[in-house]
Amino acid sequence: MQRFPRTATNIIAALTAAAWLIALALGQSDRAAYALGFIPARFSLPSTPFPAVPAFLTPLTATLVHGGLIHLGFNLLIFVWCGAMVERVLGAVGLVVMYVVGAYAAAAAQFFASPHAIVPVIGASGAISAVIGAYALSFGRARAFTSNLRLNRWINVAWLMVSWLVLQLMMGWLGNQQGFLLATPAHVGGFAAGLLLQRPLLLWHYRKA
Repeated sequence: MQRFPRTATNIIAALTAAAWLIALALGQSDRAAYALGFIPARFSLPSTPFPAVPAFLTPLTATLVHGGLIHLGFNLLIFVWCGAMVERVLGAVGLVVMYVVGAYAAAAAQFFASPHAIVPVIGASGAISAVIGAYALSFGRARAFTSNLRLNRWINVAWLMVSWLVLQLMMGWLGNQQGFLLATPAHVGGFAAGLLLQRPLLLWHYRKA
């Protein structure tokens, strides 16, 4: 019997799924969103009227909370596919760094877009967007839209970003999200982080090659 491969991608996916299942089983999904979700206004409030993890951790803990099975399943499907490929190129440490920095970049983008918002931003979409950005640069095959190969590559990256945003909006609509925010600025921030980190992490991973 083949064992479940212990890659960083699969471990992150398993922890994310387990967190959602535990909250669901305990009937605490709504409370988890406020306790673990990223709420921009918390960075300007002295305290919260409900138990919650420290605000500076919420960009990361928010990745463990999802609005429903569709939201969770779609995120993990994309992450496992793209993450496994990116991990092959950047290594386990590179993928984890990409994921964590992507989560914080996504939260920063959402904060600057609406710093006083009190609606919890939940889901791993921002962190996954960073992985998708790295995937686009690592494996994207640019079509010949123009005679400039570099421009074609960036057109391909932009197309993947737009497609990801549209699919996220569709998942939010299908999942009938109520009270939580699946945030477009966060996706853009995460994706940008993935684009910026891909080459430095690639060089770092192969620094001894």
